[in-house]
Amino acid sequence: MYDKQNLDFHYEYGRIAIKHRDYKKTMKPLEWIGRSKTDLCAFPTAVQHEIGLALTVAQYGGKHPTAKPLRGFGGAHVIEVVEDYDGDTYRAVYTVRFAEVVYVLHCFQKKSTRGIKTTQRDIAMIKTRLRQAQEEYAQWQETR
Repeated sequence: MYDKQNLDFHYEYGRIAIKHRDYKKTMKPLEWIGRSKTDLCAFPTAVQHEIGLALTVAQYGGKHPTAKPLRGFGGAHVIEVVEDYDGDTYRAVYTVRFAEVVYVLHCFQKKSTRGIKTTQRDIAMIKTRLRQAQEEYAQWQETR
């Protein structure tokens, strides 16, 4: 759920505006691994908006209502956002494992005609990109 203590959500003209109550707290940077940003930009505009909102909430340390831990990663540090639009399902996977940055690991349209399970190909991609994010974060910390 949203961290209601620190975030205010205002609905204007069919959009959600986020205002942070504690302006001293900074928003974590968002880093994109692989083609995740390019893939997200190929989604319909409404889907981009909702996933973007979920990522913004994550940058402030909150959890969007459509975000849930992705199974098979041993905890709640790999998060999946699922958005349905016009009969199709779109997913974005990000990690909050690192204290100072949010990494977007994979964005994709679910193609399977059976069930809601994430394909093994996509799981393998997420695992590979999570390792890449760990390496990038370690390098980033060394340069600080």
